[in-house]
Amino acid sequence: QVQLVESGGGLVQPGGSLRISCAASGSIFSFSAMGWYRQAPGKQRELVAVISSGGVPNYADSVKGRFTISRDNAKKTVYLQMNSLKPEDTAVYYCNTRTVWGQGTLVTVSS
Repeated sequence: QVQLVESGGGLVQPGGSLRISCAASGSIFSFSAMGWYRQAPGKQRELVAVISSGGVPNYADSVKGRFTISRDNAKKTVYLQMNSLKPEDTAVYYCNTRTVWGQGTLVTVSS
């Protein structure tokens, strides 16, 4: 059974950078697409970025050019590098694969 554990969230100033990580357990990681989603207070959960099992990324328009998703199959970990952060990026960020979700990590962008 796959389990996902996010880490790396925190408080960052507008314009700053942060990298969050998602560590997976289970043997299917290398064969699975991985995604990052986020949910801001009072809003629906939305897709931020996804990376295929072969390493091909796709991004929401709102984060293109600022965020980078990557994966390390040997470490069973997927990363989200977030640059030029804006207050509207404030949300709980969740890692997902297939039907499995992590517990989320809070990213707050504020001065």
